[in-house]
Amino acid sequence: MHEILVEQRQGYWIGKFSAMACPCELLIDQADQILAQELTRLACREALRIEHKFSRYRDDNIIHAINNSNGIDIAVDQETARLLDYAAECHRLSAGKFDITSGVLRAAWRFDGSDHLPEPEAVQALLAKVGWTKLSWRAPNIQLQPGMEIDLGGIGKEYAVDRIVQLLRAQTGLSFVINLGGDLYVTGPRHDGSHWCIGVDDPAATGQRSVGEIHIKQGGVATSGDARRYLFKDGIRYSHIIDPRTGWPVPNAPRAVTVLAPTCIEAGMLATFAMLEGDHAREFLQHQGVTFWCA
Repeated sequence: MHEILVEQRQGYWIGKFSAMACPCELLIDQADQILAQELTRLACREALRIEHKFSRYRDDNIIHAINNSNGIDIAVDQETARLLDYAAECHRLSAGKFDITSGVLRAAWRFDGSDHLPEPEAVQALLAKVGWTKLSWRAPNIQLQPGMEIDLGGIGKEYAVDRIVQLLRAQTGLSFVINLGGDLYVTGPRHDGSHWCIGVDDPAATGQRSVGEIHIKQGGVATSGDARRYLFKDGIRYSHIIDPRTGWPVPNAPRAVTVLAPTCIEAGMLATFAMLEGDHAREFLQHQGVTFWCA
């Protein structure tokens, strides 16, 4: 059984666990300890299920089967098909800037805070294996060219948040917040009608201080940024947000973008799209008509 911790704080219960390589929390308003423990177990179980099913780091799931299919058609289940449909739509809406086949570029890039840039020739060689339009997707069958891979990491955590919300809402009418490593959803106001207060992380001192607060009664919140993954050389900061059309980090991208939207997966999509817009990120978000914070 995966370890969980439940404690009481300021009138609500907070459940803690780890999944998807990040700390996770469930804040539950006016629950008792037994309910808080059960809801935290459910949230943890679902987060781990999604992690196990869609992680590219495992060798026993559908992603591994697809990435090692060597040009053979692979039939997928309905849940995987829905995520592939969503990835296709993100690719279309972003004009090709969001591409789940771009993960192979990690073979050239190591965003470890150093000044070690890859050789342009190495990046160019990998681009031959990048491109949603190079694969065949006709549900339920997907076919990748040999050497290509898919990586659902760009949408997996936000998807997990929304799935957990669905599961827990079937168990309780109490207001709660599910937070997976900073991507979160608020189901409703607290029992007294007040909002939940969410801190905005300072990308210049991530995990140490906040630069603002989000007051929210319902909706999804997601952040995209380069606080922990970047390179720095000759006065230039290279974000881990890569344009799959060039194989190089998006120039002049914000340090961080936080977006509020009706669901967490929508918030995550818009935050990532904004980062991919580089120095046009703020203008892009203003056109979407959403509440956002951009640094």
